[in-house]
Amino acid sequence: MYWPPRHASSLHGSQGAGRPQRRQKAWPRVGLIERGARTRARLGAITAAIAAALALGGCSLISPAGAASAVGAGGPISGTGPITFATGKLDTGYLAPLIASWNAAHPTQKVTPIYLPDDSDDQYAQLVTNLQARSSVYDVMSLDVIWTAEFASSGWITPLSARQFPLSQFLRPAVATATYQGHLYAVPFTSNAGLLYYRKDILAAAGAAPPKTWAQLAYLARTLAPRYHIGGYGGQFQAYEGLTVNFAEAVQSAGGSLLSPSGAAVTVDSPQAAEALQFLVSGFRQGWIPQAALGWNEAASQQAFEAGKLLFLRNWPYVYGDASQPGPGNVVAGKFGVTTLPGLHGPGSSTLGGANLAISAYAQHPATALAFIKYLTSEPTERYILERSALPPVWTSLYSQQALTEQFPFLPVLKQAILTAKPRPALVNYNQFSLAISSAVHQALAQRQSVSATLTQLSAELRQIIRSD
Repeated sequence: MYWPPRHASSLHGSQGAGRPQRRQKAWPRVGLIERGARTRARLGAITAAIAAALALGGCSLISPAGAASAVGAGGPISGTGPITFATGKLDTGYLAPLIASWNAAHPTQKVTPIYLPDDSDDQYAQLVTNLQARSSVYDVMSLDVIWTAEFASSGWITPLSARQFPLSQFLRPAVATATYQGHLYAVPFTSNAGLLYYRKDILAAAGAAPPKTWAQLAYLARTLAPRYHIGGYGGQFQAYEGLTVNFAEAVQSAGGSLLSPSGAAVTVDSPQAAEALQFLVSGFRQGWIPQAALGWNEAASQQAFEAGKLLFLRNWPYVYGDASQPGPGNVVAGKFGVTTLPGLHGPGSSTLGGANLAISAYAQHPATALAFIKYLTSEPTERYILERSALPPVWTSLYSQQALTEQFPFLPVLKQAILTAKPRPALVNYNQFSLAISSAVHQALAQRQSVSATLTQLSAELRQIIRSD
């Protein structure tokens, strides 16, 4: 949950540590859930529909008897009763009515939410502290996709049977983030991918199309943005997980990689990575990336775009909903568009974000936990969450339903971005890996070290890190 951190969590699986509390997102469409009494009535109808749909679809909320026969990867999962659900509080406006609906239908298996800190690093620390102590405080946990490997290898989460879930109907990249060494350890809940936001009013006035390549982006950022006295391009360039994500996207969009497919070899000291880093360094040196961006995370870069200070912005999907709401500090509502990230020779590749749901190895009622995960990851529930809180679903079908694409026109773009996105390395010590990258790349962007020296040094550091993984 980046939607962004030392762990970027998203919305959502990758969106930026320590970002301030955001206003609740609302997608610009007719018929969004109203407020007051109409809101309560609408939510009641939706949650009732979810329960009915689950029952009709053969994915009913597991009763105590049914739960006892559920099978995990290691054998039968049993144990029903009250459980807890640990999740970050940001972007969870959808959760209370869903839990209320569950609890009404399962009075002996009630779910109590435990809201973790806003900062993804703090969430990680709190979860790890409890799991290392073999605490049973948490039953179901919402995990950033980059935590699966560490939590699984440490024995903190319960292996699951892939047969329990309709994984073939989920986005393939999202499913990959929930597996470790070929086994399913979590269930995809939300997905995420970086997008390019642009001022469509400014491009239209210049007769220009959204850029598909770095050369096109740099040209427009360097020549068109100054006419409007604004910056050309912004991203997340503070020395934290967000910068690791931005750098990884640049490298893979140039045809390179950070590690080999097996993860056993460091491949960052390559011509492709050098071209990627040089592209970003040149942006700062030439001025079409503002110097202030060296301190930007997701929230700061979003604020700059909404304030009308940028022509282009790389950020997560949640920005679409936020930036579409007119209000103080937002001058771009109705004036921006969104597309996939550009690359060296054509469309680029994003870093995959999102959140997975896992069962604690120390859960006292794992059968109820399994049933609750099925409930949250069902298609009706995920559709409701999309409509309520704009979190990208993992069900492939929700990206092509006409009613949804009419409400959320950029869903096809987001689906394309997710399907071409690449996950971050499934390393047990990913934190150390990410810190090394963000620290080194930040030095290069700040003109304190050359591109070649940065990649040589970084390659040596990463080799040492993966040897100890």
